[in-house]
Amino acid sequence: MSSFIKALLTSAFLIPAITNANTSPPVLPFTAVYSSQWNAGIALKGEVERSLSSTPDGQWLFRTYASALIASIDEKSTVVFNNSEVTPQKYHYKKLVLGKKREAKLAFDWANMSVKNDVDDKPWKMDIPAKAQDKLSYQLQMRLDLKAGKKGPFSYKIADGGRLKEYDFKIIGEEKIQSPLGEFDTIKVEMDRGPKAARKTYIWYAPKLDYMIIKLKQIEGDGKTYALQLKSMETF
Repeated sequence: MSSFIKALLTSAFLIPAITNANTSPPVLPFTAVYSSQWNAGIALKGEVERSLSSTPDGQWLFRTYASALIASIDEKSTVVFNNSEVTPQKYHYKKLVLGKKREAKLAFDWANMSVKNDVDDKPWKMDIPAKAQDKLSYQLQMRLDLKAGKKGPFSYKIADGGRLKEYDFKIIGEEKIQSPLGEFDTIKVEMDRGPKAARKTYIWYAPKLDYMIIKLKQIEGDGKTYALQLKSMETF
């Protein structure tokens, strides 16, 4: 869903933090299913599955997957946790639409403070600051920041497309949300793109569900919308 400064830390400081990363995540592993709706001139509906699961090498896989008759999107971020800090290791995005593929892969090299990008088989490297995230892992980090009681504003440096972007968010209030799982008090967060931005993105987090995203809505400048609503979830 969707822009983004400088910071630097020596690898000698960062490596021990990764080496001593927790084997248990600060949120429970889960599988969640969201109903989705996309208004692109016609109303399109479907389901999106999101999950957090362990990998054989002791890391954690955060994944979003959606498919339809003519398209599919599979987005994965492999991370490690150090208490309430998320450190991405690998990112993989794959989209298929009418047989056409777009693919992006990122491999983080924290020892050298760099990331290797491979977008549609065109690789290159870029430098990154400490605490950089990928386009999926930052969502886990914001969830943990809210769980820790932080009030924002929140700013995340995102490695994306061979350059560093900054995603900014602010809490704009609390709201009760009705869902198939019942009614929940939520924290409503807005992506801060500046006062002149036409696109609006809102995310609702439910504290009683361990700060799981319960709803997301994006409104484009032309009025078209994209929305997710939590439909079911299971923790492990």
